[in-house]
Amino acid sequence: MKIYRYPEKEDWERIIKRPEFDQSSLFESVEKILQSVKTEGDLAVKRFTQQFDKVVRDEIYVTESEKEMAISSLPEEIRSSIELAAKNIRRFHQVQLVAPQVIETMPGIICWRKSVAIEKVGFYIPGGTAPLFSTILMLGIPASIAGCKEIILCTPPGRDGKIHPAILYTAGICGIKNVFAVGGVQAIGAMAYGTATIPKVDKIFGPGNQYVTAAKQLIQQKGVAIDMPAGPSEVCVLADEEASPAFIAADLISQAEHGADSQVLLVSTSDDLVTLTIAELEKQLSAIPRREFAAKALQYSNAVVTRNISDALDIVNAYAPEHLIIMSKNDEELAEKIISAGSVFLGSFSPESVGDYASGTNHTLPTNGYAKAYSGVSVDSFVKKITYQKLTREGLHAIGPAVITMAECEGLTGHAEAVRVRLATIGEK
Repeated sequence: MKIYRYPEKEDWERIIKRPEFDQSSLFESVEKILQSVKTEGDLAVKRFTQQFDKVVRDEIYVTESEKEMAISSLPEEIRSSIELAAKNIRRFHQVQLVAPQVIETMPGIICWRKSVAIEKVGFYIPGGTAPLFSTILMLGIPASIAGCKEIILCTPPGRDGKIHPAILYTAGICGIKNVFAVGGVQAIGAMAYGTATIPKVDKIFGPGNQYVTAAKQLIQQKGVAIDMPAGPSEVCVLADEEASPAFIAADLISQAEHGADSQVLLVSTSDDLVTLTIAELEKQLSAIPRREFAAKALQYSNAVVTRNISDALDIVNAYAPEHLIIMSKNDEELAEKIISAGSVFLGSFSPESVGDYASGTNHTLPTNGYAKAYSGVSVDSFVKKITYQKLTREGLHAIGPAVITMAECEGLTGHAEAVRVRLATIGEK
């Protein structure tokens, strides 16, 4: 990590800038794959699976017998942990359902809004070096609460052609029956356009590498909704002099191990704390299996020492982190001043890992500064909110003249006439 001590405000933007990678040819190659899937369907999906994943499967669809065989090998400890997480996530998300509220804006005019589930949704779940079965909980549970009628899941097979048993078990407890052994850009294309085997969906959710992210951005331009703009995972730790360097280092490494393109940021008012944390990073890094991924991510990551807590808060809000951990004696007070973050973890005993897995909150969050304008996934992500209104004769009589005046002022005579013709039937001109 590079340390910046007491930087001037004009330098903040440069310091908190995310790493940039050359993507000049990325979108072009992704678009070619998407077009092949669109025109060739399953043939292209299988070809790209063989090319990129080195796997040949006769069937893309994961059968019930395949699921049962895989799940039988899953240790009970993992099953019970997944079930505990599912219970907390369901409890947190269940209360997000809101009953319609009917409002009478004027006598004779009632308006209301109703949440209607998106009918068909698709989940992309990464496999490979880190099979993210926890993401199935984060997507499947709110989708089921929202009432989505059709949920499909695509995930890349391992080199043995099989799906990780934890992915299949988690899909099962979320009620997801349609699982397909497909990953990468071809999975996004299949869900966006539909194939003979994989249904077309209305909205696609889930994280992925830079190719998957690019594919989601491209299909969004063509009318298929996605959960949010997403990039590499990130965490910011805001800490005072009383924070534990060992805890901070562990949190930074836990995020950095996602991949070489992840980023972590430490912001503190204590120079000594930053120095001690850097030493802890070196000590702890050697103990984790994914240290090469974490070490590369840390090369692009920074620590900032500020003169006061006000500057520290301003830097954090400007960075708008996906995950923010506040380790301070005044954690709740500082949290009230956070205006841009995906998810916030308060105190020394709230590691970001608990939100990733089992506390109940959702871990599908905006990255790359999008937390300034986007929220994480929730039940709301799986519904459309439709507004309704109904007017009586008396209601239209009361509001009609104002509508006519406004429509004519905008030069939209037809709008005015749609009101005027009705008013004429109740004695108005």
